Amino acid sequence: MLFWFVGGAATIVWLVFRDVRFDFRLLTVGALVPDLVDAVLGGARVLHAVVAPIAALALVMGVTAGRKPVRRRLLALPIGMFLHLVLDGVFRDTRVFWWPFSGLALPDARLPSLTRGWWNVLLELVGIVLTLRMVAILRHEASGAAGGGQDGGPAGPGGDPAGPGRGGRGSVPTC
Repeated sequence: MLFWFVGGAATIVWLVFRDVRFDFRLLTVGALVPDLVDAVLGGARVLHAVVAPIAALALVMGVTAGRKPVRRRLLALPIGMFLHLVLDGVFRDTRVFWWPFSGLALPDARLPSLTRGWWNVLLELVGIVLTLRMVAILRHEASGAAGGGQDGGPAGPGGDPAGPGRGGRGSVPTC
């Protein structure tokens, strides 16, 4: 599974943050690394436990203290790892999800991506659509941010081409 995690994670992050400055490359790495590492380990292991993205988040926060631009970029990695767990439905296997709190022995569980059978085909197709849609959205947003307003002119305050009170994203309705 590739596109399900990439497209799903990118879409969720876009719906939450709506920020073209978000590092979608690191998000992609975070969304794929649990399956890549745990496949080598022989199944759903450490990186499919909720403790892994929490540890990654704590590490990013600790290492980047006082360095906001670097922190902002690196936070995409643990966010991608968290979203992998959600998109994989790992929480259904409490032995894996809550390891080591559910016992110190590593659970002998298959990767959730390998247990869904033909559903993976459908999820990958949905993932392809989501990925292509996100590429189009990010290209459009990046060209709009670089080019200013919709007509190529300068953007209004806050980067909103319509300006405040003119029906744009950042406008506040007036009474």
